[in-house]
Amino acid sequence: MKSTDTNHTLIGPFSQILTMENLPVAGPIADGRLQVLEQGGVLVQGEKIIKTGRYTQLHHEAVEHKYKLELIREPMVLLPGLIDAHTHMCFAGSRASDYALRVAGKSYLEIARTGGGILDSVRKTRDASIVELVELLKRRCDRHLSEGVTTCEVKSGYGLTVDDELKMLEVIRLVNRHHALDLVPTCLAAHMLPPEFTDAEVYLAHIVSELLPQVLEQDLAGRVDIFVEDTAFTEKAATKYLLAAKDMGFDLTVHADQFSTGGSRVAAEAGSVSADHLEASTEVEIALLQEAGTVATVLPGASLGLGMRYAPARKMLDGGLCLAIATDWNPGSAPMGDLLLQAALLGASEKLMTAETLAAITSRAAHALYLTDRGILATGKLADMIAFPTENYKEILYFQGKLKPKIIWKKGNRISGRT
Repeated sequence: MKSTDTNHTLIGPFSQILTMENLPVAGPIADGRLQVLEQGGVLVQGEKIIKTGRYTQLHHEAVEHKYKLELIREPMVLLPGLIDAHTHMCFAGSRASDYALRVAGKSYLEIARTGGGILDSVRKTRDASIVELVELLKRRCDRHLSEGVTTCEVKSGYGLTVDDELKMLEVIRLVNRHHALDLVPTCLAAHMLPPEFTDAEVYLAHIVSELLPQVLEQDLAGRVDIFVEDTAFTEKAATKYLLAAKDMGFDLTVHADQFSTGGSRVAAEAGSVSADHLEASTEVEIALLQEAGTVATVLPGASLGLGMRYAPARKMLDGGLCLAIATDWNPGSAPMGDLLLQAALLGASEKLMTAETLAAITSRAAHALYLTDRGILATGKLADMIAFPTENYKEILYFQGKLKPKIIWKKGNRISGRT
């Protein structure tokens, strides 16, 4: 008689499994393209998925080979773990005062020009110790994971000195080593001009010569970002900086078109993986990004926090772009940090199909981070999975973020979800 194979586990049955397989990388996605497995199961070995399929068939195989069984005893819909492709979750302090000023009529740029905004978070983050920042980031990761986010990009950018940027990136690495949530670090030292400098190009050259070599040497990040805007960096300066970083081996992303256009042009010309924000983008910018093959990562949390329009997500999809949706979780413009809620609201406003919205926070979000091992439930992919307490996948967005995952698996390990 065969002994029990403790390295394989069959998980199920699920009322439905949305694998997110075989969807186009860019452009519209009709709901009929979704692969929905009814009464399905997932066979997992270690961190990875061996196969998905009908539970009855997989159960026969599991019994024959004496695999472990993890029974799902109530109606559940299974999806890949969510991926948040743009956050600023490593920070100290609150910007509630900024929010009060904004709802009283002050603009984001006006607040920034008078000493609030990003520089306020810079002061507080510089003052915080590594231990304090680790604990703050860990708590945010705990919440994100409990809400179904299994992979998350995290930027620096509230240090703006060599030492403080390295401190932030080290914090991200420390949390990543010990937390179940996978963190993808991005160096955003080019968030805005720090008070120690008066010339933006001099500051960017300083980053290139003094900071980025250390980031590479210490293996702290493989991505760089820059904020292209009136209160941050010009198109010319940003392009020069990004091309220098690209020559060093970094992947690129850009804060683009949040308040004015221009950043998307920089992203396209520099060969950025993604252009993020894009609230001000028009058909011209959409065409530039489509021609360059740049992912459009839209951030509805910033629109909600600032009381401004959403990025034109429908036009982006119809224009042939790969659309990702991320939270922009940060202390100023997007303090909510709820990916599913924000995606549902954006989808309702922009008339996105269910398949388009779900792809934007799973498979296409993985594409925005150059991650090929997750975002879909398929053979050889990471067993990052989330189960919702419902029989119908359409209810996930129908409840606009209030229906949360009840069970989360990260790399095959079941993590306590919501009860």
